[in-house]
Amino acid sequence: MTVRTRIAPSPTGDPHVGTAYIALFNLCFARQHDGQFILRIEDTDRVRSTAESEQMILDSLRWLGLEWDEGPDVGGPHGPYRQSERGEIYADHARRLIEAGHAFRCYRTSEELDALREARKAAGMHLALKPADLALPEEEQARREREGWPHVVRMKVPASGACVVQDMLRGRIEVDWAQVDAQILLKSDGMPTYHLANVVDDHLMGITHVLRGEEWINSAPKHQLLYEYFGWEMPQLCHMPLLRNPDKSKLSKRKNPTSINYYRRMGYLPQAVTNYLGRMGWSMPDEREKFSLAEMMAHFDIQRVSLGGPVFDLEKLTWLNGLYIREELDDEAFLQALREWAFNEQYVREILPQVRPRVETLADVVPLAGHFFSGLPQIDETSFDAVKLEREDLLKLLQFLVWRFEPLPSWHKEALLAEVKALAGHFGLKMKDFLAPVFIAITGSPSSTSVMDAMAILGSDMTRARLRHAIGVLGGVSKKQAKRFEKEYREL
Repeated sequence: MTVRTRIAPSPTGDPHVGTAYIALFNLCFARQHDGQFILRIEDTDRVRSTAESEQMILDSLRWLGLEWDEGPDVGGPHGPYRQSERGEIYADHARRLIEAGHAFRCYRTSEELDALREARKAAGMHLALKPADLALPEEEQARREREGWPHVVRMKVPASGACVVQDMLRGRIEVDWAQVDAQILLKSDGMPTYHLANVVDDHLMGITHVLRGEEWINSAPKHQLLYEYFGWEMPQLCHMPLLRNPDKSKLSKRKNPTSINYYRRMGYLPQAVTNYLGRMGWSMPDEREKFSLAEMMAHFDIQRVSLGGPVFDLEKLTWLNGLYIREELDDEAFLQALREWAFNEQYVREILPQVRPRVETLADVVPLAGHFFSGLPQIDETSFDAVKLEREDLLKLLQFLVWRFEPLPSWHKEALLAEVKALAGHFGLKMKDFLAPVFIAITGSPSSTSVMDAMAILGSDMTRARLRHAIGVLGGVSKKQAKRFEKEYREL
C-alpha cells in the first residue's frame, strides 16, 4: 500500500498558519513512508471562496517549502482537485445514498428547523435533529416535492447507541449517536457540504491516512458511517491537537496574527516558521529546537506528537527566527533574504505610484515610505495627541475598524473604502477626521502616502495587526468597554 495524505484548505481568506501546520505534518508523514502528499481545494462555499485566496494558499505553502505531488496547479491522475469542479461526482454519490435508503430529501424550511430546535431545547433534549424529527406527513412531503420546493439531502444516522472511532494518537474514541444530527450532504444549491465531499474525494483519491485538527473529532462518526454506507474502507484517522494562544484559547485572528502572509511581511524566514510549526506538539528524538524540514522528515514519527495543546508563542518564534538569521545567513544570503522580503521588484512596483508623486529627492523616499518596509510602527499614546477624539471614541473607532475588516472576503481598496465610509457615517465624522487616527496606526505618522492604498498593499493581517497594536498602545479595551462596543457594533 502506498501511503497517501492530503491537505484540503478552503480558499476563503488569508492562508492560516493552522493550515500550514496540518499540511506540514501530512507531508512529513507521507515522506516518512515514501508516500505521496496531495493538495485539494475545498471551494464549495460559492460566496466566500475566491481565486485570489486560492493563489495565496499555494504561494504561502510553497514559501514554507511544502511541496505536493498532486494538486490543482500540478495536476495528477485523480483530478479535478477543486471541489467546485466535481459537482456531478457528489450528486451521483448522493443519489446512490438515497436509492440505498441511507439518505433522504429534506424539504423543511429554516423556520421549521428553528422551531424544532427550540422545542427540543425547551424539553431539555439533545439539539441534534434525527430523520424522525425531520419527517413530514406523507402528503405534505409529496406536495412540496411536486411543487419543486427547495430541499437538501441529509444522511440517516442512528437515534441511539454509540459510535466507536479509532484514532492513531488517541486510540478508541466513543461518541454518542444522540449528539449527531442528520447531516446535510447536499445543499439546496446542489453543492456538497464538507462531509460528503471529504469522504467521496478521500476515497476516490486513494487517501490512506487523514491527519486533521481535533475540531473534526465530532464529525468522525458521520464520516465513518458514510464509509460504511458506501462499502468503502475508511482511511486511518489522526486528530492533531489545535494550536493555542498563550492563554490556552484556540488560536484565532482576534488574539494573534494567524495569516502566513503576516509572518512573511514581518520579515520572518520561511525555514524558521516551518521549524517552529514542526515544534507544535512534536519534537526531534534528540529534543533539539532548531532543525530543517529535511531533518524533520528524516526523523518524523507521528507517535511523538503530544496531545497537549501546543502554544503558538510569537516571542519564541521571533527568537528562533533571530537564531536562523545569525547562524544560517552569511552576508550574501542575508542580502538575498532582504531582497526577497520587501525589496523585491513586484512589491516595490506596488509602492512606487504612492511615493514618486510626493518626493523631490531620493532621500525623501525612506521617511515617506518606511511603513511599507517595517513591522509594527514605533508609536505611543502621545502619537495620537493631535487627534480630536475622546479616548473611548478613539479606541472604539479603531476596534470597529478591526471588526469590519475581519470578515472581508476580498482585500482591495474599493472594499476597504466602503467599510471606512460606513463607519465614518456611523461616527458622524468626515473622512479626513475618521482617517486621522488610522493614518497614525497604519503608517506611524499623521501624514504619509494614502492610508487606503497602504492598507490595500500591506494586506489584511498586517493592517489588522497594526490597528490592534495601536489599540494596545492606547491602553487597550477593558472588559466593560468591550461589552459596550460589541453591543453598539451589533446594532450597526
